[in-house]
Amino acid sequence: MQIANPIYDTVFKYMMSDSKVAKSLLSAIIGEKIVKLEFTSTEYTLKVDVDKRQINRTLEQIVVCRFDFAAKIRTDTGAYKTVIIELQKAKFATDIMRFRRYLGTMYQSAENTYDKKRVKARQIYCIYLLNYEIGLSDSPIIKVDYVVRDLTTGEELNKKNEFIESLNHKSWIVQVRKLKEKRRNELENLLSIFDQNNITADQHILNIDESQFPKEYQHIIRKLREACESKQVREEMQMEDDYINELLMKDEIIAEQEKELEEKDKTIEEKDKTIEEKDKTIEENKKTMESMQKEIERLKAQS
Repeated sequence: MQIANPIYDTVFKYMMSDSKVAKSLLSAIIGEKIVKLEFTSTEYTLKVDVDKRQINRTLEQIVVCRFDFAAKIRTDTGAYKTVIIELQKAKFATDIMRFRRYLGTMYQSAENTYDKKRVKARQIYCIYLLNYEIGLSDSPIIKVDYVVRDLTTGEELNKKNEFIESLNHKSWIVQVRKLKEKRRNELENLLSIFDQNNITADQHILNIDESQFPKEYQHIIRKLREACESKQVREEMQMEDDYINELLMKDEIIAEQEKELEEKDKTIEEKDKTIEEKDKTIEENKKTMESMQKEIERLKAQS
């Protein structure tokens, strides 16, 4: 079966706008059953009238591949939490700082509270879907979890605590490029919908075996099939490619310019070193001449 490639922002947004799909995917990743889900999104929209030659990395309002999904969930324990989902199709030098800025915004937001006075903070979960490797492990899915210990004894303190949970967060990092290598459990099998090794002749389309997915996840596959058949989604995927290519080209140009500047600085440094060595040689020759002159004057005085 052919489905739209969910690594594209427009496809991922189309998929996650379906409450049932979003609830299933989030529950599978965080390992907690979601009984209520409110969906909001912060996004940078495509602007077709923008001259791509004027794209500036600081002008995020015209940059595609920047969708953030903040999902408010209530677990079966009754605790409210906020889940942030970041999808990153290509790697840029500014990624980490962008993630930090958005995470900081979410921590400060009064929306991420659960009482009328807005002073009780929700716990925050972060999920990063990255189409590149972070260089830590070959694992397709990495979980980052805080551990609370007694500093002196090393004893792990497992009791839940509002202070700790409000100021620390769990993270899940999905390395999409590692999904092809392992299908060790149901979650890795589900996330194989992102496996870029299933790309067809058209990079916007993936070819998957629908029978490999459990019945409870078939609605996710159907949603991606719908996206594949949508003319608007296909056009927006092409627009993403155009903008991403422009950004990557700019990054390459910037990298080359930085390399050239580095080489020029190195050349200047070597020249400065050469001049310094010449000056040192001249100074030493001067001292030698002065010594010889003194010796000549001494000999003359003796004769």
